[in-house]
Amino acid sequence: MKKWQKRLLWLGGILVALILVGLFYIKTITYTPTTIALESSKQAIDENGTLFFKGNKEKTTVIFYQGALVENASYSIWAEKVAEAGFSVYLVKEPFNLAVLGQNKAEQIIEANHLSNYVIGGHSLGGVMASRFAAEQEGHNALKGVFFLASYPDEKGSLATFNGQVLSLTGSEDGVLNWQAYNQSKKYLPNQTIFEEIKGGNHAGFGSYGEQKGDKPALINNDEQQEAVAGQLIDWLNTIK
Repeated sequence: MKKWQKRLLWLGGILVALILVGLFYIKTITYTPTTIALESSKQAIDENGTLFFKGNKEKTTVIFYQGALVENASYSIWAEKVAEAGFSVYLVKEPFNLAVLGQNKAEQIIEANHLSNYVIGGHSLGGVMASRFAAEQEGHNALKGVFFLASYPDEKGSLATFNGQVLSLTGSEDGVLNWQAYNQSKKYLPNQTIFEEIKGGNHAGFGSYGEQKGDKPALINNDEQQEAVAGQLIDWLNTIK
């Protein structure tokens, strides 16, 4: 074997090793759902990792992008409650649980199910990516609204001229959300945006996956925050025609 071939194999081996180490590291820092969230996820239909909670097909469908490094099943508790109220929910499964790697994953769901009445939203980084997707859909009548759970749009996801409904939901004890960036991002939201706050809620409480690094302790328990998230989403969805 020639020297250059040996070097190529050596470099290839190092690259494979680095990829495997990286994947292992991502797995070790990924937030996994609580037992209660896993139980709720069993009520969903698993569509290649995306969890579908079936509601009334005549009502608005919800497409949701998970927070960074949070498994999508972690949001099953409130998703199940929203579906029970009649609104189907898709908890999208993003590559490596990072919505930044699958900004347009919603497109597959929309096309496969011929959705003509849907909203899209996400938690934390997922909300940023959901708004970027929504910004590209402006003018499409099927998109009725966008919602943010402890999140906000950036310039690429500006919804300043969006005509649909927008909900921004935060927790008063959120220690992860960049509040300065959140306030500055309001220039990218339309005038009809509804701002709501869950008193005592924190960042991790928008899902059910335990404590999150950098977060503040919640002043309410996770069951209470899940109820609040579901209630706020249901009330908002009921305003969409």
